[in-house]
Amino acid sequence: MTIISFAYFVLIAAVAFSAGYFMRKSLAEAKIGSAEEAASRILQDAERDAEAKYREKMLEAKEEVHKLRAEMEQELRERRAELQEQERRLAQKETALDRRSENIDRKENLLEKERKELAESREEVERILAEQQAELQRIAELSMEEAKEMILRQVKESVKHETALMIKDMEARAKEEADKRCQEVLSLAIQRCAADHVAEATVSVVNLPNDEMKGRIIGREGRNIRTLETLTGIDLIIDDTPEAVILSGFDPIRREIARIALEKLVADGRIHPARIEEMVEKARREVEAVIREEGEQATFEANVHGLHPELIKLLGRLRFRTSYGQNVLKHSIEVAHLAAIMAAEIGADEKLARRAGLLHDIGKAVDHEIEGTHVQIGADLLRRYKESPEVIHAMECHHGDCEPRSVEAVLVAAADSISAARPGARRETLESYIKRLERLEAIADSFEGVEKAYAIQAGREIRIMVKPERIDDAESIWMAREIAKRIESELEYPGQIKVTVIRETRATEYAK
Repeated sequence: MTIISFAYFVLIAAVAFSAGYFMRKSLAEAKIGSAEEAASRILQDAERDAEAKYREKMLEAKEEVHKLRAEMEQELRERRAELQEQERRLAQKETALDRRSENIDRKENLLEKERKELAESREEVERILAEQQAELQRIAELSMEEAKEMILRQVKESVKHETALMIKDMEARAKEEADKRCQEVLSLAIQRCAADHVAEATVSVVNLPNDEMKGRIIGREGRNIRTLETLTGIDLIIDDTPEAVILSGFDPIRREIARIALEKLVADGRIHPARIEEMVEKARREVEAVIREEGEQATFEANVHGLHPELIKLLGRLRFRTSYGQNVLKHSIEVAHLAAIMAAEIGADEKLARRAGLLHDIGKAVDHEIEGTHVQIGADLLRRYKESPEVIHAMECHHGDCEPRSVEAVLVAAADSISAARPGARRETLESYIKRLERLEAIADSFEGVEKAYAIQAGREIRIMVKPERIDDAESIWMAREIAKRIESELEYPGQIKVTVIRETRATEYAK
């Protein structure tokens, strides 16, 4: 039983081993088949990836080649442009060389021409020398007195000519150095101070709504106009001027009061002595307020502080004061600016120059009420209101009444002249203007050898035509200098007058 069981066990084990073997074999064959299929798929995928990468690399290579080709073409274009530019420059240089060669040829021709002219001049000099030698031989036959007189005349003319040239040269050098700095300072001051020129008249015009208002202004038996003239001190001129009344008076403040009062009366319509008195008083208060405001505004514009209140009021009164048609307050502010600018340029006391420039015409505010010149009146006012001696001295010297002892005094006088001499700043009466022009031409005509003199540029320049056969170039220089001296000593004028002496020789012939 045991042997049979063992054999049976062995048989079962053999069967089981065989079954397991065949089963493993089939499983292994199945795995090998699937592995081969997977390997085949992997190979196919690898071939497809390799082919795609091959195409991608080929495209990248083609793009790189295209890029390199574009860069090469760009570089070729740039080099071609550089070559064209170099060719253009070479062509320009060649043209310049040709032009230079032409200029050299031209200069050689000019040199040859000058050489010929020089030879001709040398021959002319030799001829003149021979003539002079012949003249000397002739002079040798003259008497001693005649020879001496001839030699003295020639020496005098030669010395006169050389002296004139020397004076002209010295004046040119002096003016070139001295005037240059003065011109810089003055031009800078004028450029930086662009003040308006206010020209005013001595009459005021009040417009009326209609001509019937003139009768109401005159009033019954003239009582209204008499009341207005008595209260204001101004003459009312009622004439044929349509719809207008003219106010005339030497005092601009009174004239302004009368103008304001009359305008208020015309606007109100009620015109009678009591109403006139009320309106005149109201206008007087308004003008006083305007005077105070104008004075304060002037000190602000001129940058001058610490003035006495009465001096500020006097400055405000200058708003209604004119001199040769120029508003005195605007003129004073302009003088203050000009003097300060020039003082700053040359290193002087700018505040002192500004203060003295603003106050230099303060006397004109009351010169209608107080006897004396505006310089004397102004000096007294400044002393009364405790201004410094330096300011008073600069104010006193602005018209040359005293010798200036400070630079600021000279600057104030110069600024006053600049402001007054600007074109259009002041008006002269027609009679004085014509007399000055006539006197200017008469001074020039009084010199021997003058053919005609013309005063031009509104009397700021005179041109003198001389006879060329009587006046030579050296004498024309002397004449211009002497005429200028005569003008300075005999005439009063603003600014400066240019003297021009013209000597012209004309040769005229007629072809028949």
